[in-house]
Amino acid sequence: MSLWTPDGEHSVSNQQQGGELPPDAPELTPEQEEQARAMAHELAEARSRLLEAPASTVVVNHALGIYELAAIHLTADQPKLTEAQLAIDALAALVEGLSGRLGEAEASLVDALHHVRLAFVSQSESSAGDASEPTSGD
Repeated sequence: MSLWTPDGEHSVSNQQQGGELPPDAPELTPEQEEQARAMAHELAEARSRLLEAPASTVVVNHALGIYELAAIHLTADQPKLTEAQLAIDALAALVEGLSGRLGEAEASLVDALHHVRLAFVSQSESSAGDASEPTSGD
């Protein structure tokens, strides 16, 4: 099995999942070793909890996070429409691409997608209107 990190893909053995350090780990102080073991153990527990949850629940939680991301970009003092649009498109890819497979929360996600799209259009029109209005000094 492997684990993807920002530094690349790393092979993980079954022993490492249980909290053991890899043989090529850098020299650590005893305190750092204990922290590393504790973090590895916590990661193994988190993986175990994820395995117990239905995948649809995890996907819905991520979709809600993407919805929040879009909303944050739309409601900023200076909205970032390009960033919001990417988040909205990602949410649409999940909601529309997985139609019929997201369980009880699907209807709420469809509504959320609709509302964030409307907010995007409203914010886009507002930003376009602000750009076309002459400044008071003209």
